[in-house]
Amino acid sequence: MVKLSVILPFFNVQRYAPEALKSLRANARDDFEFILVDDCSSDGTREILERAAQDLPGAVLIRREESGVSAARNTGIDAARGEYLTFLDGDDWVAPGYFARLLASIEALGCDFVRTDHVRCTGTERVVHRVPYGRRDTVLSPRDVILPGNRSTPVDYPYSWAGIYHRRLVERGLLHFPEHLHTAEDRPWIWRLHREAESFAVAGRLLGIFYRRGVTSSLTQIGDVRQLDFIPAFDQVVAETQADRDAALFLPKAVRTYCAIIAHHLNTIDKFEPAVARKLRSASAAALRRLPQDVLDEALASMDLERSSRLRRLRRRPAPLTEAAPA
Repeated sequence: MVKLSVILPFFNVQRYAPEALKSLRANARDDFEFILVDDCSSDGTREILERAAQDLPGAVLIRREESGVSAARNTGIDAARGEYLTFLDGDDWVAPGYFARLLASIEALGCDFVRTDHVRCTGTERVVHRVPYGRRDTVLSPRDVILPGNRSTPVDYPYSWAGIYHRRLVERGLLHFPEHLHTAEDRPWIWRLHREAESFAVAGRLLGIFYRRGVTSSLTQIGDVRQLDFIPAFDQVVAETQADRDAALFLPKAVRTYCAIIAHHLNTIDKFEPAVARKLRSASAAALRRLPQDVLDEALASMDLERSSRLRRLRRRPAPLTEAAPA
């Protein structure tokens, strides 16, 4: 019986894939499987994965002909046989024995999913990033940690690979990712988990996943129109939260987070191509006008003066004849 399925999408990461695969070898167990999803790579990644499929214990190689990290992860989820599932990106790596410790954590706690801290790696710099919640190794309702709205909480820590998930979440339709999004696909995903799963915990003293920042093939480093998918992503978060039984409680948090993300992108607008920068401004203005205006007013009032003033000016921009979120 397969105990743990580790799902790894790979897209044009021939420089980093060998380190990821080496870390899998240091985690191999007879009851682990490693689902390697080649996400339509055009460099040497495919050849590296083909070799790994021959000599990595538990390796399962799947080739996709259309790229997209959400669809690649979903392909892996559909192929997974494990009682538990976790994720790793093809340009990241884990410490020896990390997956065994991760599995032991969720088995001891007996909950739907467990979230973990991680190490963010930028060049030679290593910085530990913590799940924004203090209580550790304690089973809780995921809904109970969505708030408060004015501080970071576990829904603001959306990294799918920083955790482990019981198969019952797949069976309930809670683990798949929205395939129409190229970026920010993990935002609706983490909100849905916290609204609809029954139990979760934050692991204590479990550190061993290394997240590599600054990879040129990563969409987070590319200033093209795909970066604007945060807008339909948060439109989805807001719409689904509005339909929740506790909408009045959770909606202010969703709207405030949406505003904070818009402000962040406006603050880094120089990284975008000029046409994309213009679209960012117009699409963000339209997004602000789509939000429930009373909730938006409360969110802006709770933010610092610089951000709130900028967003208020943006909301007042003249609206074009046709307004829509980016496709």
